[in-house]
This record gives sequence, structure tokens and C-alpha cells, in this order.
Amino acid sequence: MDALIPHLPVLLVLTPLFGGLLAALMPRRGPAPWMWSLLVTAFEVVLALWMVKQVQRSPQETITYLIGWWPAEYGIAYVIDALNAYVILVVALLAFVSTLYAKSSVEDEIPKDRHNFFYSIWLLAICGMVGICATADTFNIYVLLEISSLTVYTLIAMGKYRDRRALTASLKYLVLGSIGATFILLGIGYLLMLTGTLNMPDMHEQLMLMKAKGTLEGNRTVLVGFAFITVGLGLKMAMWPLHLWLPNAYTFAPSAVSALVASTATKVGVYMAFRFIFTLFGTVYDSSATLALMAFCGTLGIIVSSIRAAQANNVKKILAYSSVGQLGYIVVGFSMANESGVAASVIHILNHAVTKGAMFMACGAVVLRMGNADLKSFYGLGRRMPATMAAFTVGGLGLIGMPLTSGFISKFYLVSGALHDGQWWLALVVLAGSLISIVYVWRVIEVIYFKKTDKRAPVAEAPFTMLIAMWILVSASVVLGVDAELTGRLAEFAARALIGGAS
Repeated sequence: MDALIPHLPVLLVLTPLFGGLLAALMPRRGPAPWMWSLLVTAFEVVLALWMVKQVQRSPQETITYLIGWWPAEYGIAYVIDALNAYVILVVALLAFVSTLYAKSSVEDEIPKDRHNFFYSIWLLAICGMVGICATADTFNIYVLLEISSLTVYTLIAMGKYRDRRALTASLKYLVLGSIGATFILLGIGYLLMLTGTLNMPDMHEQLMLMKAKGTLEGNRTVLVGFAFITVGLGLKMAMWPLHLWLPNAYTFAPSAVSALVASTATKVGVYMAFRFIFTLFGTVYDSSATLALMAFCGTLGIIVSSIRAAQANNVKKILAYSSVGQLGYIVVGFSMANESGVAASVIHILNHAVTKGAMFMACGAVVLRMGNADLKSFYGLGRRMPATMAAFTVGGLGLIGMPLTSGFISKFYLVSGALHDGQWWLALVVLAGSLISIVYVWRVIEVIYFKKTDKRAPVAEAPFTMLIAMWILVSASVVLGVDAELTGRLAEFAARALIGGAS
């Protein structure tokens, strides 16, 4: 097994790639595609944990894998450090748990003769997201971004078998996602024209050499490239007000897809923002104005999206708008450009993933039993589906940021970072967002436990695999809220490395 260690970075990408291709060749009916996908994602978790273990041994160093033995400046290099090892682990864990959850949900929402196709696309989406995190080549980032985006568009569109509005939601995401990807590609092209390289560390080094020679000052090419990339990333990670694709995409996608995408896709977008803003452009020029603008967008995202969540009457849409607000916390954190703020953002990638993943899974169980996710469908379910609704409730407490949940840890770091910089108004925004989240979480909890339904027909509890999946995530939220040592240590290592490259 030790012979595999040098190849871990590429194995993390090849495993879901070939797994997805093989899934398409499996029988259309029966459990084989799901069982194969569960095996592939379980192996992906093993590889990701192994990678984190290697990084922990020397967190100040990076693990580099050259593809084709070309020098990194001319070929494609995969580079793993504390930050992307952490994000890859998040993606792998949520992919495995979401695949475990998907069995009953997919059987109910996707035609039986399409299951092999569904799981093939599912694994290829995971491949794209993991690859984005692993590669250090900017054009390879774009290629893998397109792989993950096109597969996610397809997965969302497959919600048409239950609600045809999934098609328009997918089309909207396709149009806006393509615009975002085009902006990113244009930005990479400008930087390639200026530096003559696609390798991110080498690109940063070339920009620093230009700065030392005095040829970078007033250079519009790098500024335009940075602007294109920033706008494209804003679309990909659903930063307010570039989030318009997200609410309907999460609402009308198949339940398993909502859980996977809400937990991972936008987090990968945040990771790209970390890399481009801090690693590539850090110390190249003063980016404080850009970070201030992103902080402004993040704060408005927290408030406005939370208010929209409080007004929605479909629980999946409530969670979708909540996701935009929670991403606002991540944006505000790294916009502070101090260790506590950036660490809060890194920690919240995992904390929000487990919390929101569990809540979307609970919501999907209601869709399975009740046929939809309207607020009225949740009336009295606390007595009829107690285990599912308990998971939803604990997840809601995590969104609010109650002590002993993972959400509290994230907000503690955020408030500490804001007060450390004297930005007390950001601390007030975090508090206001938490207060509004109490409103929309309580709206659902109220009807779950205190509203009676006229329907007397018994409602069965969620299937066992769905319960196991959601309770794995709920338990993780509580464990991370009680003891955040592992995630806190990794996040602080990543934050120090990123701040070292920030202006």
C-alpha cells in the first residue's frame, strides 16, 4: 500500500473518473450501479483520509505530482497542501454519505432504466470537483470546472421526472454557469498572455518578478484578468447578487442531488476563490478594495437571503436561500484577510456541508413520503417521522449557530476575526443573520411539532439508508461543535499559508 502514497493526488481524481465510466456500462435496472458508486465513493474517502494524514505529518510542505513527467511550468501538476486536502476530504465524505442516502431517493425519483446513467453522471461530477481542488494548472481548473458543471446541470435536469420545473432551473444554471466559466477562461487567457505559463505557482512568481521590475504597475491586463476571474468565481460560488441560479436549482433537483450539490459544489467554488485571490494574486497588488467589495456582497447576502428564506413556503427553497446566506459567512470570513476570519471560512466549508446536507436529506425523505416539500406537508411530521424530523431540527440548530453544534464554532471564529480587526459591524451582521435564521428555522419546526394535519393516513419513517446518512451528518455536526480540534488545526494551517500570500 505504501507504493500508492506518491500517487494519491492523481488517484483521487482517477477513482471517480473510471468509476463513473464503468457505472454507465452496468445493468440499467437493479442495485448494481448504486452499490458500485457506494464502493467507489468509500474508496475515495479512504484516499482522502490518507492524504490528510500525509499532509498532517508536514503541514508546511506540499505534495506535488507531475503528470507525464513534464516540468510543472509546462505540464500539469497536482499540488496538495493543508487547504485542498481539507476540501477534498469534505467533498469525499459528503459524496459517500450522499451516495448512501441516494438509493431510496433515486429509486423513487428517477426511472429504473436510467439508474446506471444517473450514477455515471454522479461519479463524474465528483471527479470534476475533486480535480478542481487537486490541480495547480489554471487551464486544467477550467476543464475540470466544465466537467463538474455539465454533470451537475444534467443531474439537476433529471428532476424533471418529478417536476418539470427542474428543466428550466437547469437551463438557468447552464446559462449563468457558462457565463461564469467564460469569464474565468478569459481571465486565465489574459494571465497566460502576460506570464507565458498556466501553472499557478509559476504564474504568481512571474507576476512577482514583473512587480519587482516595476512593469506591473498600471498594467491593465492583470487587472482585467483578475476582474474576469473574480466575477466568474462569484457566479460559480453563488455569491450575492450572482446567486440567481441557485434557489430553483436546489429546489427542483432530485433530493439526493440537492444534498450533494448544496454540500459540495459551491464549496469548491469558494476553494477556487481562495486559490486565485490569495495564492495567485496575493502580494501581487493591493487587493483590499476587492476584498472590501466582496465583504459588502457577503453581508448583503447574509441579510437579504435570510429574509427571502423566511418568506418562502417550500422547505427546499428555504434551505436554498439559506445556503446563499451561509455562503455569505464564508465570503465575509476570507474578506477579512486575517487568520481568524480565513480560518472561519475554511471551517465553515465543512460545518455548513454537514449541516445543510443533513437538512436537505431530511427534506428529501419528506418528499419521498409526502410527494413534495411544501411547508404544509411538514404539518405534524414530528410525531409521524420522528427520527427524520429530529435530524432536521438538530441541523436547524447548527444553522442558527447554537452552542454544541458546528455552526457555533464557525461563527465564533468569524466574530473573533471581526473584533480583532475592529470591524464590529461585521460581528453585528453575523448576529443579525443568526437572529433571522431563528425565524425561518422556527417556521419549519413549529409546523413539524405544533401543527396538526387533517390527513389521518399513517406516514412511514424514512428508509434505513436515508436515516443512516442524515444521522451521520447530524452526528458530525454535534461532534464538530463539541470538539473542533482536528478541523480547527487544519483550518489554521491553511489560513496561515493563505494569509502569507495575501496583501
